[in-house]
Amino acid sequence: MKIIFHDKFYDTDYANDGAAEPGRMESIMDAISREKTFEIVHPQPASEEELILAHSLPYINTVRPDTKRYNMAELAAGAAIMAAEIGFTGEPVFAVVRPPGHHASPDSAWGYCVFCNMGIALLNLKEQGKIKSAFILDFDAHTGDGTKMVLSDWKECRILNPYADTSTRYIKEIQNFIKDIPSVDIVGVCAGFDTYEKDIGRKLSTHDYYVIGVLMKEFSQKAANGRRFAILEGGYYQPDLGKNVTAFCKGFSNGEL
Repeated sequence: MKIIFHDKFYDTDYANDGAAEPGRMESIMDAISREKTFEIVHPQPASEEELILAHSLPYINTVRPDTKRYNMAELAAGAAIMAAEIGFTGEPVFAVVRPPGHHASPDSAWGYCVFCNMGIALLNLKEQGKIKSAFILDFDAHTGDGTKMVLSDWKECRILNPYADTSTRYIKEIQNFIKDIPSVDIVGVCAGFDTYEKDIGRKLSTHDYYVIGVLMKEFSQKAANGRRFAILEGGYYQPDLGKNVTAFCKGFSNGEL
């Protein structure tokens, strides 16, 4: 499995918020680096033409003067694009990025987000004619309103933000939703680990993330010829963030229940 990451994501001076918190990327990459089956690859920044797939030029221009924030956000979007392109080949891939993107709409953003990483990645594949349909699971503690808005005109893109109040019901909600989807061209995951039982979501365990990874692996194999990719969104409880990400990635790559 490929892990998309750039050392620039260690930088914390691009913003003053939870996603830019010092130590957050280190907690993930320290755990990832201990897994011999994971290969780390480095992304390039997204181009303006790629950002415009999801955002208006006036909005992009409001971000541009903040050079550090803009450069980090375009690198995150580029990593998402790379993840989708690798995932389209059938190889599982996870993009460890910041800032996150699922609260970024065509003309605005909130919640630490800047550009809609998932939306840009999928629209890039769609623009190339590689895909006509997609499924997105967003298991962040917050609804991915930006992703929904960016992709609102794409009827063949289905999005699930589970709302169940317990981990058992949460997993069941995912299972019930995907069983009615016979096929899609690719599966994308907005992976927000703030749903963790010790984070703000107060819901999922480390093993639950593994289970979700397996569900998405198996669903992609059944419905999308194995095409799948995931992008980091939230997740702020640093002591366990690395092991939670690793658990998901293990399930997502080759795990079994």
